Amino acid sequence: MAEVLFFIAGIGVIAGAIGVVRINNPFYCVLALVFHLLSLAALFLLLRAQFVAAAQVVVYAGAVMVLYVFVVAYVGGEQMPMRPAGGPVLNVGAIVFATALFVELVIAFLGSSLQAIDTEGAQYDPAFGTPGQIGELLLTKFLLPFEVASFLLLIAAVGAVVLARRRGGIAEPAQGQPLDRPRPLGTGTMAEAVGILLPEGSGLKEDEPEREKGGW
Repeated sequence: MAEVLFFIAGIGVIAGAIGVVRINNPFYCVLALVFHLLSLAALFLLLRAQFVAAAQVVVYAGAVMVLYVFVVAYVGGEQMPMRPAGGPVLNVGAIVFATALFVELVIAFLGSSLQAIDTEGAQYDPAFGTPGQIGELLLTKFLLPFEVASFLLLIAAVGAVVLARRRGGIAEPAQGQPLDRPRPLGTGTMAEAVGILLPEGSGLKEDEPEREKGGW
């Protein structure tokens, strides 16, 4: 049963990766990438790496995919025609690189398969990949790299906020600056001083006669 699930998850990984490359619609590309990442999480579960599988689902298939969806929704999800990028030199280089990678994978697969026939294989550790073992390693053997990575992530978050404020992403509140709003005609003390006539029905009285005589 485990072998069947492994092949199903492997086919899902390959199909999702091909869909990301070949589908024109960006939204469907994101869905194909989500399917690819979930298939990878299934492979990690079959390898008894529960923590890595959970991180794959939460971080990549969850948070990163939400970011991708927001970017695609902001930019636009129109279907774009696929055009060949690069010239013949890049195409030949891509073919050579893909062929070399395929040959390397075949050699690695055949070599591991032949070695597994004559040997018993690697010893199985029941605690491999469990959250308890990973937490123990992070807090004992790899404590310093773990803290350095956390500190770098904190610096990156603070730097992103500072850059966003400097580039005008977050407007600074204006303090002590006059409001640049035009005053409607016929209102205020300036209108009364220059003698602007008020429109009828405005509810305000015109200048009194004694003001015209200089009594004010």
